[in-house]
Amino acid sequence: MSSVPKRQKLDGAEANTSAGPNEEESEALEQIDACQNEIDALNEKASEEILKVEQKYNKLRKPCYEKRSELVKRIPNFWVTSFINHPQVSGILDEEEEECLHALNKLEVEEFEDIKSGYRINFHFDENPYFENKVLTKEFHLNSAAASENGDWPASTSTPIQWKEGKNLLKQLLTKPYANKKKRNSEYKTFFDWFSDNTDPVNDEIAELIKDDLWPNPLQYYLVPDIDVEPEEEEENDDDNDEEAFDDEDGEDGEGDEDDEDEGGD
Repeated sequence: MSSVPKRQKLDGAEANTSAGPNEEESEALEQIDACQNEIDALNEKASEEILKVEQKYNKLRKPCYEKRSELVKRIPNFWVTSFINHPQVSGILDEEEEECLHALNKLEVEEFEDIKSGYRINFHFDENPYFENKVLTKEFHLNSAAASENGDWPASTSTPIQWKEGKNLLKQLLTKPYANKKKRNSEYKTFFDWFSDNTDPVNDEIAELIKDDLWPNPLQYYLVPDIDVEPEEEEENDDDNDEEAFDDEDGEDGEGDEDDEDEGGD
């Protein structure tokens, strides 16, 4: 199969010395380049318009989120249940951390006024035996010097956790036998590892899941057991009943055959 050769970019001098069809190609390429410049300009304008729309609807959504937060407080363990049921976020939760997150009464994601510059995630806690903080905040700065040095990953900062004496989960997890630890991507990471560590780029994966998936609709994860687990259990029970019925029929047939043989022998 023949392949189309790649075209090298020609400068003005080379383009002018071309003759015949090459001049026609050069003119077409110049016109294509001009069209592309128009497309790029429109794309840039579209991005600016989309940003304005997002800012507008962020303000419109805020009262709805606040109302939802107040309603969530009436449901015990809403957020920790949603975390545990989330397929990715649950992968970084250790058992002790799950116990700690029972005190989480409110989750809040706030995008900065300039959406492209970053966002923060606020975790609000009731009084608990693990730390003194009422609110733990992790911020992601997308357009900063630290972020540019870090490539495509955002730079982040997090609230220092004021652990109560003997309750520092990070220290406890470091001394925990490795066999009891959960694994994620061949690396051991936990929720408070993620929250406290601002150097590992993989941290952004969890933040994006919370911001773009868990926060917009946590109800879908809170209700997961009611939707997915129970029907599967019912199906298993039906299969067990079918097997028992089949065994009973076999048993009855077998007994009938023995009776027939006994009568024949008599």
